[in-house]
This record gives sequence, C-alpha cells and structure tokens, in this order.
Amino acid sequence: MLHLEPQNLLVQEVFANAFSSDYEETSLDRILTDFDFTTYHISTPESKDKILFSIGIKCWNDLDRYGASQLLKEKYGNYPFIQILNGSACEPGYDVSLYISIKEVSLDDEAKNELVNELSLLKRNCFAAPFLKAFKRYETLAKESPVDPNNLYGEDSIANSNNNEEVLRLDYRGSESIFIKPSNDRVTVIFSTVFSDETDKIFSKVFLQEFSDARKRSIQKAPQVINSHREVPLEIKGIESQTDDKTYITFVLFPRHLSNSDVQWNSITQIQLFRSYFHYHIKIVKCYLHQRMRFRVQSFTKILNRARREVDDDDLRAERKTASGRRFDVK
Repeated sequence: MLHLEPQNLLVQEVFANAFSSDYEETSLDRILTDFDFTTYHISTPESKDKILFSIGIKCWNDLDRYGASQLLKEKYGNYPFIQILNGSACEPGYDVSLYISIKEVSLDDEAKNELVNELSLLKRNCFAAPFLKAFKRYETLAKESPVDPNNLYGEDSIANSNNNEEVLRLDYRGSESIFIKPSNDRVTVIFSTVFSDETDKIFSKVFLQEFSDARKRSIQKAPQVINSHREVPLEIKGIESQTDDKTYITFVLFPRHLSNSDVQWNSITQIQLFRSYFHYHIKIVKCYLHQRMRFRVQSFTKILNRARREVDDDDLRAERKTASGRRFDVK
C-alpha cells in the first residue's frame, strides 16, 4: 500500500526555496489543491519579499469553533515575521492567511527546516484542533473516573458510554462527516463516507477487513477498526439519522495512542488522512483490475489470431458446409 504524506510537498518546496540563502525574489501566484477540497494560494500581492499564504477548508467554521484559530497562533505566533490573518482580514475566498516577510527571517538551517515543515502541515494543524480538544477532555474524564487497572486499554470490557459527552462533528465533505467522542478510557473517531459506485462498497469491505486481520496477526497495538454499512454507530445515534448510502468506519484510540503529546500528534497526523487514503486505494485497486482485464483480453485475442486458419478468398468462397458438416462446392 502507498503511504500518503501528511505535508503538502508543493508548499514545502516553495518555502524551502524562499528561505534558502541564495533565494532570488520573484513574483508568486500559485493555487494548489489538496485532499478534501482544501485549496492553498501562495502569492506576493504587495512586494516580492512578502509572501501571502492562504488556505481554504470546507469545514473551517467547525474547526474554528473547536479552537483552530487559537492553535494556529500557538504554532505560528512565536515567529515575529509571520502575521496571522483571519476573518475579514484574510485573503477573500479563503479562511485564514499567513503573511510572511522573507527579509526578516533570521533562523538557522535547522529552525528554517522546522518552519518549512510546519507551513507544509498547515491543513493538519487546522484539523488538529477538535482532536486536541477531545484528547484534553479524555484526560479529564480519566482522572475523574479511572479505568480498571486490570483492563488498562478497555478492549475486553463494555465501553463506558458517557452518553452526555459532547460529540465533536466536522462536516468536511458535503454529506460526509467526522465524529470525535471522548470517554474515560478511549477516544472514538468515526468517519462517515458515501460510495458513488456499488462495487466500491465491496472493495471497502475487503479493505477494512484487512485492517482487522492485520491487527489480530501482527499489529496488536494498532487502533481497533469497526466497519458498519448503513447502521449508525451507537456513539452518534442521537445526532446522525440512518441512511442507506452511508458507510461508517470507527477508530477506537486507546490510552497507548494518547500517552503523550508526540504520540497524540502522530495519531492526529495519521487519522486525519484516512478518508483520502481509503478512497485512493479503492480507486487504485479498480485501476489495477482494469489493467489486468485489458491484458487478459489482449492475450486471448493473440491466441485466437494464431489459431485462425489461413484460407484464400477464392477457397473460402468455393467451399461450403451444410449444417451436418457435409462439404459442397459452389459453381
């Protein structure tokens, strides 16, 4: 399987070049499109030494409600040469902008590489806000009602329902959503997705079954993955109505996936890419099957061509057969 990189490689390339010592100032006006209808705009509207980096996310209002703006200030606010613009101050048509003065950048090479990486992870940092909020609530609930020490990860017990807990919802792709629900022993992340083709549902079942089988065979520390077609998971039955065209994929993050800040950020980085990763591999499987089918048809065609008897046109017209196989000549 192909691993999708969390950072945008084109954004990374642009800023790595801009922060290099031999950078020649030039006008920029680039529009980049990422997964989940995310759009970037890198431009130099006023002068060549100041770059305006804007991002548009379909579910920005949901992310901002859960603290995305504050998180971006924590990530980029410590750099004096970066101005964070949001609301009416950001670039029209986008949700948040970073105004970066290239001339004022005075960092060593390691710090520059770190900043380039953080800029290329701008979408990840925006999507991290609701996850971090859920993780903090999980830590609070775990202190208020600790889990059984004999069943630390809660995998073999009935989950604490925490029915009164808020479910964080991101409507990130039209009719598709992400639901995040914290409890005292886990954080549940649910993706709802819609397949345009019935065959995609079949491929998805095989693909998701492999997640469960791999966890049983060798990767026992991986999150639990639960797949359900049409039936709404219990965690979101109160806020999601049942439909016939939706599939729900549930990830259960246990304490080992939330043990410290680095592990939490790694969990966020991997899980926020799941929908793109999932549908990408379904399309790749269909592409591979189509290639194999075309190759097989071409092979059969070659065999048939080799088996065809070479007959002259005159002989073909002169010789005929009856239904019983008797030969007769046409004169």
